Amino acid sequence: MNMLVDGEWRVDVDEYTDEDGEFDRQETSFRDRIEDDPDAEFPAEAGRYHLYVSYACPWAHRALVTRSLLGLDEAVAVSVVDPYREDDGWEFSPEKDGCTEDRVNGFDYLRETYVAADPEFTGRVTVPVLWDTERETVVNNESKEVMRMFDTQLASVADRDVTLYPEGYRDEVDEVIADIYDPINNGVYRAGFAGTQQAYDRAITELFDALDRYDDLLADRRYLCGDRLTEADVAMFTTLVRFDEVYHTHFMCNRQFVREYDNLWPYLRDLYQTPGFGETVHMDHIKEHYYTTHPDVSPKRIVPLGPDPDFEASHDRDELPGGPPTELDAVVR
Repeated sequence: MNMLVDGEWRVDVDEYTDEDGEFDRQETSFRDRIEDDPDAEFPAEAGRYHLYVSYACPWAHRALVTRSLLGLDEAVAVSVVDPYREDDGWEFSPEKDGCTEDRVNGFDYLRETYVAADPEFTGRVTVPVLWDTERETVVNNESKEVMRMFDTQLASVADRDVTLYPEGYRDEVDEVIADIYDPINNGVYRAGFAGTQQAYDRAITELFDALDRYDDLLADRRYLCGDRLTEADVAMFTTLVRFDEVYHTHFMCNRQFVREYDNLWPYLRDLYQTPGFGETVHMDHIKEHYYTTHPDVSPKRIVPLGPDPDFEASHDRDELPGGPPTELDAVVR
């Protein structure tokens, strides 16, 4: 694993797993907040903040979906790194399809944003990164907090009157996001990067126990928190949409495909077909990243052609109570 140590880029100085073979995800480091207050350190302003992402990364994808659903495309611009992460880390490759240059700082590597914000930074360089162009620093690199700030603090500069954190649902949204994180969102990584059979077995058991439970839950409700589309659905979507193409094979989460579930599969198709979701999915970047960037898992770096699930197939989820926010209903894809 490559990372920054006291602001210097180092190669092979860290491992994915702890002493028990369990995948060890690093805590995010930048945890400041945008606030809808003109006197705040980071006030809500259109055009001030920039989002660095990889289309391959499910955590960055959360921020992209939220930005799209809320209509923040004009207010928060984006730079996209190369899906193939070499020894130098996330790189900007504007000549490659779907990638961009660093549209704010002109950096060659994402790690340069971390060092610009903290010259003595130690840790992994991850996406998403929310950058303040005025103070020239990183505001936040924790995906669930970026989602929440977009939703609750940038409404004044958004193009749509949509919320994914509605009053009356907030406790349940927080509970579901916390509940799915370790067994599902992080669970696929715990399986794929497990260093022992015991760690893998624990991860797989917890992952599919949770998927089974949520499949049952979705039998009579359209969304995870009932009849309203929320941040919880965004958090679930970015894992599920990668599952059959990547996690099932590459991370050995092969007890079952998502498309074999009675309710999770139509639920996933319902989300994918909701404006703001499907157009943010770049499966070419997703598959290239996972199958070529983890040589310890996939040493030949061959990208499989299948299975190519049909996310556009019809579903009957609209027969259940609720639906996407009215302003999303009006969007023509």
